[in-house]
Amino acid sequence: MAINPVKWTTKQFSRNYVADYKPYNFVDGEGVRCSLYVSGCPFACKGCYNKIAQNFSYGQAYSTDLENQIIEDLKAEYCQGLTLLGGEPFLNTGVTIPLCRRVREEFGNEKDIWSWSGYTWEELLYEATGDKRDLLSLVDVLVDGRFELEEFDSNLTFRGSRNQRIIDVQRSLEENQLLLWKDGRYN
Repeated sequence: MAINPVKWTTKQFSRNYVADYKPYNFVDGEGVRCSLYVSGCPFACKGCYNKIAQNFSYGQAYSTDLENQIIEDLKAEYCQGLTLLGGEPFLNTGVTIPLCRRVREEFGNEKDIWSWSGYTWEELLYEATGDKRDLLSLVDVLVDGRFELEEFDSNLTFRGSRNQRIIDVQRSLEENQLLLWKDGRYN
């Protein structure tokens, strides 16, 4: 029987754990970013760069103190936004949705939100419902798709394998078609 990742749920997997939080980095999206690495990812892609974060019990429980620290760090004028990765952000929506909603409440669209996901755009948009769609609606830029070791290219911008795309989520939702970030003008 084939595995259907769209049927996976946060309730089924997540323990609301965080593998790491890194304020003010330059590698997890455009500009200076605050990056939250959630714990747990059942995709278990061959060659995953963050294999330890595949465990849903790795790290520490997400807390109000950490959320407050993230919001405080995002207040820095030079910080462009928040990045969600992991682990799988779309299977940790008990953490990611409230945090993204708070970012929107505090900053509106002044700070952008990026997310990496093993889910493809098509899985999230056309097959997923509920919390996965709710999180997608809060994200500005999505790097989608499972990491494929055979498609690995160390020269790619913000991606590990050529199959992954960088999607302008809000424009894509507004225009009801997949639109690449910066109109695909990235390597």
